[in-house]
Amino acid sequence: MDSAAVLIAAASGRALAASARRGGYRPLVVDFFGDQDTLAVAEAHVRLGGELRDGIAEPELMAAFEELAAAHSPCGAVCGTGFEDRPHVLAAVARRWRVFGNGADAIAGVKDPACLAALCRDLGIRHPPTSMSPPAQSAGWLVKRRGGAGGIHVAAATEPKSGDGIYFQFGVPGTPVSALLLSDGKCADVAGFSAQWSSPAARQPYRYGGAVRPAPVAPGVAAALAEAARRIVAALSLIGLTSVDFLVDGDDFWLLEVNPRPGATLDIFEPDAGSLFALHMAACLGQPAACPAYPDGAKAAAVVYADGDILTPAQFTWPEWTADRPNGGLAIKTGEPLCTVHAGAATAADAKALVEERVAMVQEWAHVHMDAHETHGHT
Repeated sequence: MDSAAVLIAAASGRALAASARRGGYRPLVVDFFGDQDTLAVAEAHVRLGGELRDGIAEPELMAAFEELAAAHSPCGAVCGTGFEDRPHVLAAVARRWRVFGNGADAIAGVKDPACLAALCRDLGIRHPPTSMSPPAQSAGWLVKRRGGAGGIHVAAATEPKSGDGIYFQFGVPGTPVSALLLSDGKCADVAGFSAQWSSPAARQPYRYGGAVRPAPVAPGVAAALAEAARRIVAALSLIGLTSVDFLVDGDDFWLLEVNPRPGATLDIFEPDAGSLFALHMAACLGQPAACPAYPDGAKAAAVVYADGDILTPAQFTWPEWTADRPNGGLAIKTGEPLCTVHAGAATAADAKALVEERVAMVQEWAHVHMDAHETHGHT
């Protein structure tokens, strides 16, 4: 299926599009940003209107896909981040095109907190205490939104929160560690583990900050995490690229959630030769291959959030270690993503330190080179 056109939809489609291009596919991308490097690798692109926080709307996505499909005859669609809380949109896509990845029913089940808690209990995998109603004593509990992503939906249960899909989970100790897997629905291969960290903001204490691979976990713990991840992915019959998130505390760990689609760590696990997107497509076609072997060394990626309202300049030379580079003249509000930065080093600690240094550098450049501006959204 090499050289085939493929529809790609995600909140940000750049990483998927770049991997697809490396894998010999022609990416037809729909996302909220239309960043410079997304447009550089996309065969064609349609930018979604509206606000990122409001999510992907079915009518607009379907219209964008129809526009792209009419000109390029895609083999199907790959959907990344942005569908966890709206499986009905994925179902609409599947009625029109073949979806390479997990279907709406699978995602709805995975993202049902009560079902995931019951499955973990049945499999003997530790999972934080979870409740669909407010706990009698809120101390130590977190409130989350079903299908939420990026950590921005997580808060202390003492914070007022309401609406459909709200549930409660007890906060357990540990370092966030994520396993990336490739599965054909029966067997899953673990590509590796990444450690993640938050970039706290006002009222968003758990906002996603970045990730580094490999995660600094002991070999015995890594083996136990891999076994737990493989078992739950197999029990859910998931296909393609999937990540399983844990909290690791010494020799103990808790499984937090399963993300049944390519996600935020795609960049740091993309091999020097080959393509995770191509492996994802093969697995979804029932032709799984082993995950790539990664050489010694570490890779990290982090999101740079604007710490003030800015207007991106028409001419700005982005360093080669940046990605998701916004176009000039773009109004970005405080707290919205500005770009992504990458770093490589001999150790995970060094890679994380370097990527955090680069985050600070970009934020400083934003103050110097990008005008403060009264914005009207990331449009």
